[in-house]
Amino acid sequence: MTACAFDAALAAGPTGALGAAQRRRAAFTIAADGSYGARLALSGEAGCWFPERWTLDGPEPYAVPLPAAQPEEPDSEVLPLADGQVLIRRRVAGRHTLSLLYPAGPGTGERPLGAVECAELSLLPPAPGGSSAFALGHGERSTSVWLVHGGGFGPQHLAEVPGHCTGGIWLDRTGRLLALDRRLDGRTKTVVVDLRRGGETSPLLQITDDSDDRLLLADPDSGLLLVRSDAPGDERLGWGVLGSARPVRFPDCLRPAQAEATPFAVQPGQVLTPEACAVAFRMDGPAGRPWVGLWRPSERRLRQLPAPEGWLAGAGL
Repeated sequence: MTACAFDAALAAGPTGALGAAQRRRAAFTIAADGSYGARLALSGEAGCWFPERWTLDGPEPYAVPLPAAQPEEPDSEVLPLADGQVLIRRRVAGRHTLSLLYPAGPGTGERPLGAVECAELSLLPPAPGGSSAFALGHGERSTSVWLVHGGGFGPQHLAEVPGHCTGGIWLDRTGRLLALDRRLDGRTKTVVVDLRRGGETSPLLQITDDSDDRLLLADPDSGLLLVRSDAPGDERLGWGVLGSARPVRFPDCLRPAQAEATPFAVQPGQVLTPEACAVAFRMDGPAGRPWVGLWRPSERRLRQLPAPEGWLAGAGL
């Protein structure tokens, strides 16, 4: 397993208000097939935000800037597609507009996709296949699921889920089953939304009636689930298997002293062998510079390694 490494200046950790914005925008999103990546980057000379696309499937990663006619706002979001285009969500006059960006000679081509009218809209992680894109609309009492690219008719409303939903983990390779962490009646539980059955919702995680249970990572091949829950008495990392009747386990090794572990990548292709499936963690400690953790359920230990130089922490395959 390898972690992707980019941009040493941002990984070094700038300080101050601008530094906080840089760390937020340093979040790097990788297409579903690993071919491309995208992020909002900051121009050092002009101090302006612009989309940046990375090609990852060649001999060496390289970046292509995709600036539009005017600088982007720092709360815009970008999502790479498997065909090399980058979807961008912008907030414009109370609406959320969506467009596809792509290199066009010396400049940037842009194809508008439409707009969604809601108070808050956030892009979901890349969908399986890499040709479609989805988003969550956040209302006062419910959360809407939108197909914002790939439907052929502009943004399409797919489902309305009661409660406030966050996260977004794909549980299959077809883009049908979406896991969301739903806050409802004072508790957070993970539910599954079936996008091909009108948004039919069913529970996924309910470790105890009174616990807050969140899904952090899932692998459709092995069925391995990484969760965070306060069911053991305080908030801890645990693992389980999709569809298994066995309880979620909370290994002590996923609770390292003076560090916080956050899973960000899981080994694919381990069909029906969840205990052999490797997981990569971002490790954060008091020193400020993150490092990498590697773990398999069967090993029952968390190996800790230095981060690659210039790592945009928490992004990788």
